[in-house]
Amino acid sequence: MLFNSIDFAIFLPIVFLLYWFVANKNLKIQNFLIVVASYIFYGLWDWRFLFLILFSTLIDYSVGVRLIKEQNTSKRKVLLWVSILVNLGVLGFFKYYNFFLENFTMAFSFFGSPINVQGLNIILPVGISFYTFQTLSYTIDVYRRKLEPTKDLIAFSAFVSFFPQLVAGPIERATNLLPQFYKKRTFVYNNAVDGLRQILWGLLKKIVIADNSAQIANEIFNNSTDYSGSTLALGAIFFTFQIYGDFSGYSDIAIGTSRLFGFDLKQNFAFPYFSRDIAEFWRRWHISLSTWFRDYLYIPLGGSRGGTWMKIRNTFIIFIVSGFWHGANWTFVFWGALNALYFLPLLLLNKNRTYTNTVAEGKNLPSLKEFYQIAATFILTALAWVFFRAENLEHAFDYLSAIFSKSLFSLPQFSDMRLALSTSILIIIFVLIEWLGRENEYAIEKLGLNWYRPIRWVMYFTIILTLFWFTGQQQQFIYFQF
Repeated sequence: MLFNSIDFAIFLPIVFLLYWFVANKNLKIQNFLIVVASYIFYGLWDWRFLFLILFSTLIDYSVGVRLIKEQNTSKRKVLLWVSILVNLGVLGFFKYYNFFLENFTMAFSFFGSPINVQGLNIILPVGISFYTFQTLSYTIDVYRRKLEPTKDLIAFSAFVSFFPQLVAGPIERATNLLPQFYKKRTFVYNNAVDGLRQILWGLLKKIVIADNSAQIANEIFNNSTDYSGSTLALGAIFFTFQIYGDFSGYSDIAIGTSRLFGFDLKQNFAFPYFSRDIAEFWRRWHISLSTWFRDYLYIPLGGSRGGTWMKIRNTFIIFIVSGFWHGANWTFVFWGALNALYFLPLLLLNKNRTYTNTVAEGKNLPSLKEFYQIAATFILTALAWVFFRAENLEHAFDYLSAIFSKSLFSLPQFSDMRLALSTSILIIIFVLIEWLGRENEYAIEKLGLNWYRPIRWVMYFTIILTLFWFTGQQQQFIYFQF
């Protein structure tokens, strides 16, 4: 079920009314309703994969229960590895089986011993990477004794399958989200209004910015040999805004929807395109995944505590694994390695924590230095996104080489010039609003709160009209494939 669909527009109010007016007197019934609603939400895509969610839930719940009783260190490690291997094994089969099989056969062919092995027609379950990492955070934190394991199967099932963030995050830590299922929740009007405001902004990001940008980016990337370097460069920029509007828009809708039900999810995007270097970008982009890899992979590997070689090794490991998490294609691995190369000089010069505040905090405009830094970081990021979007490495390198040709200085041409122009204007307005709201959790969190009420409602209706007037051709959320 898509957030930007009629189905969800009907589904959400029904669940909301049942949750607050029918099940509101009993916490377990509320949690059970969330489980049922979440399974319906996911099952409408493909009911067969509900068994995977149930399987993952039962495995990690059982491991957690056993960890309560087990004090022997070796046996506790065995239980932890059962959870890790089962979860990653399921993820690996559905997501990477054909990739490894294809590269295995290519390797044999390269060395002169071709083999003929048929791949499997595997459907990738939506959101499997997200809920797999979410359940693993529970097992690992219980093993580390950072979290008391739960005996409440309904609450744990609700944590694993929580429909607002089930299929594309944010990847919630068990230490943050799971305890919220134990506490009685009361309806708070202001929180609900804030949630609706964030949903509205998330829908604008997805429907207006991402979907319109996608139409242009798809046309250019799919026919890249037909376009000049200047058009290809703009195609990369349109994709840069597509993926941001698409993914951060989903996160905004998920967080806002959660707030309607009395839950607080962690911020997943903090205006990453206003970053002054790549290190700051990665603290602001897909925060839930970046911090997951930091806490459960980078730090256990030694983090930045060792010598120079260990710092380099760990940096490349975390970025390459992050790239591979996104998909079974060498383009994602290269994208991760490229970001590691971007990040490495900052790490080695001990400048990776230079910018931890908001750019131009308390000011209307950035300084010239900050503007240059933001522009440079944005360009590096957009160039890296070419590998993320390209069909394969050859396509990516051809695309980039065509950008850096003489035709880069030619006048760009689009198959739909009117769409390109209107989308460009919408992006400029969008960026200005994001800049004004960059010190908040989302751009319009506080915009208009002190305005005269009729004027504030004019703003909301303007956003709603923009959704209908400038709606792009509906595109599936990019991160559903991950």
